[in-house]
Amino acid sequence: MSTTRRQSKEKIEESCFRHNLLTILTIASVAGGVILGFILKGSKSEWTKREITYVQFPGDIFLRMLKMLIVPLLVSSIVSAIGSLDLSLSKKIGFQSIAYYAATTSMAVLQGIFWVMLIHPGKIMSQEEQTASVHQETRPITTVDTILDLIRNIFPANLIEATISTYRSVLIPPKALPNSTVSVPDMTLWEIKSEMVEGSNVLGLVAFSVAFGICIGKLGPTGKPLLNFFDSLGEAVMLMTNWVIWLSPMGVLFLVASKVLELDDFGVIVGRLGMYFLTVVLGLFVHGFVLLPLMYSLFTRQLPFQFTMNMGQAIITAFGTASSSASLPISMACLEENNKIDVRVSRFVMPIGATINMDGTALYEAVAAIFIAQLKGIQLSFGQIAAVSVTATMASIGAAGIPQAGLVTMVMVLDTLGLPADDVSLIIAVDWLLDRFRTTVNVLGDAYGAGIVAKLAENDLEILSSNGTVEAGKVPNDEWHTTSM
Repeated sequence: MSTTRRQSKEKIEESCFRHNLLTILTIASVAGGVILGFILKGSKSEWTKREITYVQFPGDIFLRMLKMLIVPLLVSSIVSAIGSLDLSLSKKIGFQSIAYYAATTSMAVLQGIFWVMLIHPGKIMSQEEQTASVHQETRPITTVDTILDLIRNIFPANLIEATISTYRSVLIPPKALPNSTVSVPDMTLWEIKSEMVEGSNVLGLVAFSVAFGICIGKLGPTGKPLLNFFDSLGEAVMLMTNWVIWLSPMGVLFLVASKVLELDDFGVIVGRLGMYFLTVVLGLFVHGFVLLPLMYSLFTRQLPFQFTMNMGQAIITAFGTASSSASLPISMACLEENNKIDVRVSRFVMPIGATINMDGTALYEAVAAIFIAQLKGIQLSFGQIAAVSVTATMASIGAAGIPQAGLVTMVMVLDTLGLPADDVSLIIAVDWLLDRFRTTVNVLGDAYGAGIVAKLAENDLEILSSNGTVEAGKVPNDEWHTTSM
């Protein structure tokens, strides 16, 4: 009897190890990347940018493969999910998702403001310190133009172009008048032009996919062949995703190692920026591992620990890549395979969440803006703090799901406080590392949202399943798994 129990225990342990093998390897790759980075850093006095690029090359290949899957996965997932749902249920799930996004983003911003005002990490910098800070080139832009660009990108003029580029406004300063060296500080008087910059217009693709899915759903039997096409496309992309997932330990290893090589001085992090760094990390930890799990438990009546552990691969990948968009395929795979979330929910909620639900970014931008104001000795009024909260929320929605995209929209938040865009340079030294923490919280927030919405729509999905649609909680292609090859 004891032999049978021992064999049974060994089988359970082996099964548990195999189930978590990929997550274990990815965690080990993060630690290995840090160790490798320090070993390489100590092997020679200075590493050139070209040499660092060579170290980063395997990680770049991994990122490129992930990004290659984003557009087909995003479009097929949303169209398939909405097209297969009853229109009334689509509206219900959409409303629940948006309500969750609004609630958690607002919570993140308010919590960030609370911590930065309580801890007060900023101390007034001397003029010499400000001058000596790392310079970061910034693009002149106004808050109004940023918001208008966000709206314009929801409605792309060319759908094909939207897969590779994004619209943005460009402000051109007027030429100085003859015999005058005085520049015009009011950017509203500058000439406005536009340009298309590299990077998918995810917001526009999501808007089109939602509308297209609704149209297919209204067509009924006529739209069924088109719906089957997007279903098949989604399955094929998810199968490709499984192949790429198993390359994540190697990719993360070299991405982390290259970032360690790029770091000039750890003294900056533990010095003046140390308290700022800890304030942001504290806020992100409380939001991602305390408040969001509490919300999940409140709505689902389940403990969040197993759910979080099952998202381990997505969390580590988000930390390693610093990109919520690149982590999207892995996040969806973890939800569907490990947490058994209905595919109609995960493939509807997650792509939209990866686009507009940026809790970590919203918290970081609120903390960073107020921290910079504290450094400069600016006393903020209640109205200014309220303006920061609103602007940080809007900026997080407009932030792309790519590494360090928050720095771009940070200009919008600084403009609210009347601070110059160049002040972003005051925090650039630690932004690369904070970007990884806030991306992790972004991905975790999307996952919890999918879990909550799936629970709220559970009964409706079961009714649809009984009427002959996709079985609730079923992963359509049982041949691919995130835990075994």
